[in-house]
Amino acid sequence: MKLRVGYELSYKCSQPTPMMLMLNTHFSHAEDMVEADVLVIDPPVPTRQYRDLFGNLCSRIVAPAGHVQLRTTALLNVPDEMETRPVDGGGHPVEQLPDDTLVFLLGSRYCETDLLVEVAWKIFGQCAPGRETVLAICDFVHRHIAFDYRHARPTKTAVDVYRERKGVCRDFAHLGVTLCRAMNIPARYCTGYISDVGLPPVTAPMDFAGWFQAYVGGSWQTFDPRNNAPRIGRVLMAYGRDAADVAISSAFGPAVLTHFEVHCDQE
Repeated sequence: MKLRVGYELSYKCSQPTPMMLMLNTHFSHAEDMVEADVLVIDPPVPTRQYRDLFGNLCSRIVAPAGHVQLRTTALLNVPDEMETRPVDGGGHPVEQLPDDTLVFLLGSRYCETDLLVEVAWKIFGQCAPGRETVLAICDFVHRHIAFDYRHARPTKTAVDVYRERKGVCRDFAHLGVTLCRAMNIPARYCTGYISDVGLPPVTAPMDFAGWFQAYVGGSWQTFDPRNNAPRIGRVLMAYGRDAADVAISSAFGPAVLTHFEVHCDQE
């Protein structure tokens, strides 16, 4: 199945403003690409790209004063069936985890692991280590939080989400990540596109989505407490410790988002 993804974003800057952008699909989709997602900037400005500590592709620009538009579109081959997970979902003692997973056990900006350790072990301490624990966490988060755009805010942390019980997909993912880490399961925050293929028509505008991956069964496996069900057409853009590592744009000066449009459709 072919999936068309992309976006159109516009910012208004009162002065030339340095920006860091994370708006490309992840390199793990390189073999899936039919048409690459080349970043187009209007008006054109010099762009320099680099990969961050997690391998995400980042672009650096200086946005001019006035309006600047960022857009791209890409066409990918994706499986036309619902997602499945590897057979192995066993847990790992911390001392046997690969070195590069350990950073995803630590607390981070939006995931205050230390503040939810007692909660996590009280609720999930009887679960079998590994994927059974992660699935129980996803079920809990899915039931515990009511999805509501009106309760989104950039400062909201996992503890806030746990207490307030309302949020958006990134809040679901942050709470899931935090509870996994509290149970000694490495977990990393993911952002990207999720299609609605195979689902009833949705009236809400398309948006970027947040989910997480947990290290179980010797591999990073995908979990999505917001939807809590397999999907067709999930396209990763970036991953990190939490949403602070994968912001689609970081402006180092005044920049107001004036237009936001995302698409993810079957072709």
